[in-house]
Amino acid sequence: MPEAAGLYYEEHGGGPPLILSAGMGGSGNYWRPNLAALAQRHRVILYDHRGTGRSDRTVTPRLESIGDDIRRLMDELGIEKAAILGHAIGGMGGLSLALDTPDRVDKLVVVNGWGRLDPYTKRCFDARLALLRAYGPGKYVDAQPIFLFPPQWISDNSARLDEEAKHHVAGFPVEMVEARILEALAFDLLDRLEAIPLATPVLLLASDDDALVPPRCSARLAQAIPRAQHVRMPWGGHACNVTDPTGFEARVLEFLGS
Repeated sequence: MPEAAGLYYEEHGGGPPLILSAGMGGSGNYWRPNLAALAQRHRVILYDHRGTGRSDRTVTPRLESIGDDIRRLMDELGIEKAAILGHAIGGMGGLSLALDTPDRVDKLVVVNGWGRLDPYTKRCFDARLALLRAYGPGKYVDAQPIFLFPPQWISDNSARLDEEAKHHVAGFPVEMVEARILEALAFDLLDRLEAIPLATPVLLLASDDDALVPPRCSARLAQAIPRAQHVRMPWGGHACNVTDPTGFEARVLEFLGS
């Protein structure tokens, strides 16, 4: 099993390095729908966040630690500079990395992310945390699609979601998810983002129908980050790379190739 700095990782394709960092759940498997397209042009590296999946299960709640681990992974693999594609808190880890060690970030894509928690998202996180604490991972996983996917997509893929839920519940990192939610509730780097160098290209990709993170959060990031590109997808929900992989990949690859 490939491991570097305590992190399970996989490599696919060839070309300029592109590191994929998942959101709250932290599993590299989140990116499976996009691997084939991204690996045609890039050396794609996906990994499980520390505390989840096949990586070291030490709980690391600080969202900045995601950026620290990306840097450690790059060091272990001998990668001096890479493009980073992060979903939600995975993107926030990428922002932290771009602030702390900008020379290591070639380009950065943040998907449905934020720099300061929106009150609406806070209510969602409070509800998810209460559900996890009261009923455990089973009910948490059952409710998760409501926050991730558009209603029609959930209806059309109900059987698929039921099957995937079995795998998500097995080995669910309860302690890590709870700690990450608590950290996300307090995380705020919006006022620091103007320090990201102008030479670091940033794409902020947001879904208009995101039921967890309102698209205005990406708009606020765009106002705070010098020369950032702000691109909106009209449909796809929070996990737009899963629901509309073709549209998602086209936008990301266009940016990475520019």
